[in-house]
Amino acid sequence: MTYLPPPAEELRFLDAELRRLDAHRAQLLARRAWLVSVLQSAAPGPATPPFGGPAPTTAPRPEASAPRVQNVLLVLGGVLLTIAAMAFTLVSWGHLGIAGRAAVLGTVTAAALAAPVPLLRRGLRSTAESVAGLGLALTVLDAYALHEAALADTDGTAYAAVAATVLAGAWAVYGTALGALRLPRPAALAAAQLPLLLTALAADAGPHGISAALLLTATADAAAALLVTSPALRPVRIAAAIGAYGTGGWGLLGALWLSWTAPDPGAAARAAALLLPASAVALTAAWRIAGTARTAEPGRTSATNATNTMSGTDAPAAAGTPSPALPSFSPQPLTTTLPTATALLGALVLLAALGGVLRVTLPGGWAVPAQLLGALALLMAPRIPRMPEQVRHGVAWASAAVQGLALLWALPLVAVALFGPLGWADRPWSGGPADARDAVTVHAPWLSHSGPALAVLGLLAGALALLVRNAAWRQRALAGAAVLAWAAALSLPAALELPYVVGLLLLGLLTVAALALPVLPPTGTVLALVTSVDLAFLALADRTATLTALSALTVLYAAASARSRLAPVTVPAALAYATALACATGAAAGWQAPHTALLVLVVPAVAVAVAPRFATTARVACEVTGAVAAVVAVGLAVADAPMLALVLSSLGVLAGATATRPDRRAAGYAAAALFALAAWVRLAAWEVTAPEAYTLPVTVPALLVGAWRRRRDPLTGSWPAYGPGLAVTLLPSLAALWRDEGWPRPLLLGSAALLITLLGARHRLRAPLVLGGAVLVLTALHELAPYLVQFADALPRWVPPALAGLLLLALGATYERRLRDVRRVRDVLGRMS
Repeated sequence: MTYLPPPAEELRFLDAELRRLDAHRAQLLARRAWLVSVLQSAAPGPATPPFGGPAPTTAPRPEASAPRVQNVLLVLGGVLLTIAAMAFTLVSWGHLGIAGRAAVLGTVTAAALAAPVPLLRRGLRSTAESVAGLGLALTVLDAYALHEAALADTDGTAYAAVAATVLAGAWAVYGTALGALRLPRPAALAAAQLPLLLTALAADAGPHGISAALLLTATADAAAALLVTSPALRPVRIAAAIGAYGTGGWGLLGALWLSWTAPDPGAAARAAALLLPASAVALTAAWRIAGTARTAEPGRTSATNATNTMSGTDAPAAAGTPSPALPSFSPQPLTTTLPTATALLGALVLLAALGGVLRVTLPGGWAVPAQLLGALALLMAPRIPRMPEQVRHGVAWASAAVQGLALLWALPLVAVALFGPLGWADRPWSGGPADARDAVTVHAPWLSHSGPALAVLGLLAGALALLVRNAAWRQRALAGAAVLAWAAALSLPAALELPYVVGLLLLGLLTVAALALPVLPPTGTVLALVTSVDLAFLALADRTATLTALSALTVLYAAASARSRLAPVTVPAALAYATALACATGAAAGWQAPHTALLVLVVPAVAVAVAPRFATTARVACEVTGAVAAVVAVGLAVADAPMLALVLSSLGVLAGATATRPDRRAAGYAAAALFALAAWVRLAAWEVTAPEAYTLPVTVPALLVGAWRRRRDPLTGSWPAYGPGLAVTLLPSLAALWRDEGWPRPLLLGSAALLITLLGARHRLRAPLVLGGAVLVLTALHELAPYLVQFADALPRWVPPALAGLLLLALGATYERRLRDVRRVRDVLGRMS
């Protein structure tokens, strides 16, 4: 049998068990806090604290590690000693004799250069680096002191060149002798950047000599970065890469400026002689970097050591040797982008050298097509066997950049040819121009380099059509080639100064060709539409040309609408040109604008007739264009009221015909509105002022439509069915009643209101009952108003207040019954429809 302890004993047992669990949880939390502090602290802690002891107290986490503190202290010490040496050399030098000066500087320099040897033997590598840096700085001060003491009469620039050469060699030898030091050899490479530049400055070599010195120095830097592959010489490669890009960049800028500003072919050739070797060096470097990266494998240490020489990456130190202080990083991003960027730079420099020579050799802007030919020829370079993929990409990007610049250079010609005809909009039929160039330069000047610009467009179109063979890009390339060829054809008549009529014919043929273009469908359609608009504006110069061009465009787009894929664009274009043709025909015939509106009405009629034949998108476009043509007709007829009424009624007929289609029933509302507007305009033309003449033509159809709606849907209320129709007539008539002093209007309005009220009560319809009753009451008040005024004048002044008091007493006495009567009336109205 199960033993069940008493409640008090069981409670004591549970309390003891909970205390034991709490103690164990505290121990676990203490252990966790200690582990977190060990992971966060850089300094090693004790091995393990007593498991059951209290949680050890953790010191604040250091913000800098010991090696970093050491490096900062060493660098600061070296900088301070260097500053002190500079102060001694510049300030205290004159207080010592020749022997003293030599002894002091020689002793300090020798001590500083010799001190790293014992330091390296003791394993103090960082301290040795700092002292060596101080020694290198002292050698610079020695060179300065030597010049000031013994060679003050020599040229400072020439002496600096010699000193830089000697220092670079001495530092290289010193760094080679103490191979464990990483600072001397990069410092030697940095000093080697100066000798050629200083020599050129000392010899007054001019801009060409200075650029040549910089480029030669950068070439040597690039060779060092590419050829030095030892992991121990990683700082040298980094310094060489920085020198190659930095010094080479300044040299390239100077050479490019000389090429751009060359006044004659000789100067351009000298600049090209600087740029071509620099381009060869950049392309070679890109090839070498890409080849090195291609042979590397991420998982092999030996391959990683030579992955990217110019990027400055290196393998970790061998086992058993101290790890270098410099951080390591992954070379993959640089191995992808650096060869491409370097190849891009080299190809651009090559094309710039070619362009500088062509600029001063070829006249009239023909240097740009020649430069473009060079860029296109550069696309053949990727066919060279074994060329790395990154280099191919860089060369292709360089060619694309030059092609883009050439296209931008040619676009102003296209802009003049495209937008120039718009200037005829403010001077139509002012006389045909002499030639196609005069036709497009109404408000814009002509460009002098039209021939080279056409050649650029043709070359780019041919390049896209012939050179792009990739299946994924083939269609897009053909579309781009078609656009460029269209731009050249559009500019051709003006560039060749063809006769005006010939230019119009060429634009018409270009429109037909664009519609039949077998490329991406939107491209050809858009080009055809733009060309046709250009043709229409260009034809505005002459009346016959305008009528002929608009007729041809209308027929062309109407015929093209038979192709279903073109219909959404060609159908509205045909209707738009038909509208313009109708307006131009009326103007040519000498008609007034209201009479021309009748001719424009043919376009909405055609749109209503042909819209059902098309698919949904083309149908909507056709109907929208027809509506726009209808608005144009209304705008033309607005100055003549009878003609405007005729136009509105005709449009009402067209809207009614559209409403006969099952999917366009809503057009019936537009038809009713147009008929009402037509009637109102006609009445206004007849100078009819009675409001009933304007409202009854609306009320009767509205009431008939309301009755039809209630018959189809018995749940339709009387307010939406009859309210608008009744209000259209009753309310304006009631407003006119209070300004009318005759008797026919009150009699007729009161009779009509009485009849409407009786019909509403008979059929239990709320809208006729309320509207008719309200108008009847107000009409009666209008008729009784004069008598009420006379009666009020005849009564004494105390009678109105007395009557008001009696009325209030009566209302107060029968308040409850009156409320019940009001509720009963509200319920009766509520039960009506």
